[in-house]
Amino acid sequence: METENINVDEFLPPKNAVKLKNIKRRAVSESGDGMEIEEHNGIQGKVKHSRSRPKKVKKNTEPNEAKVNMRKVAVPAHRYTPLKENWLKIFTPIVEHLLLQVRFNTKTRNVEIKVGPETKDIANLQKAADFVKAFIYGFDVEDALALLRLDDLFVESFEIKDVKNLQGDHMGRAIGRLAGKAGRTKFTIENVTKTRIVLADSKIHILGSYQNIALARRAICNLIMGSPPSKVYGNLRNVANRVAERF
Repeated sequence: METENINVDEFLPPKNAVKLKNIKRRAVSESGDGMEIEEHNGIQGKVKHSRSRPKKVKKNTEPNEAKVNMRKVAVPAHRYTPLKENWLKIFTPIVEHLLLQVRFNTKTRNVEIKVGPETKDIANLQKAADFVKAFIYGFDVEDALALLRLDDLFVESFEIKDVKNLQGDHMGRAIGRLAGKAGRTKFTIENVTKTRIVLADSKIHILGSYQNIALARRAICNLIMGSPPSKVYGNLRNVANRVAERF
């Protein structure tokens, strides 16, 4: 049987077909047309733009629709008083701007957020839940509002023992190094990286964009590992200047 005249490559799919699609998508994503960087209360993120694409309406086939259209955020005991004092500041943007329904269930001790008849975007449900969670973590209401007003903002949480296994007095000294005298070290990292940081015992919460969170996390990890604060400040400023030059 002769096979000399058969070109095997003709029967295979083109190799560059998938690559070309990826290159086009990458070019579109890297162009970043229409994306503007803005700051809210010292936190840097991208400005929200209304999407003109029509969204496909999917039929809800799940048996319990209430569970799908609701988010519950557990409130620990030490956050009851701050939640009560700032309830109006939390309630107003969720109801008036996101057009959702919110209440505090005293029996289950959860903040329950529901989709209302006036809700325009189902994605607002998750935004409101992230906003409430940020406040429960310990962020100020003004800082947590950045999650509603800016795009591409996240809250990353980790513990000191995830970086270095410390116990007893060593743990206390590490927390003191992160805070600094009168909180100066924490404030310096926040101002340089355009983020907000909460030190809750051995847990650390960082609010900001993905890139800025990475900068703040690196500085915090260096401090936990024992680097001098002056060296950490210098590295932070050098990296921040490079990032500023790109934009």
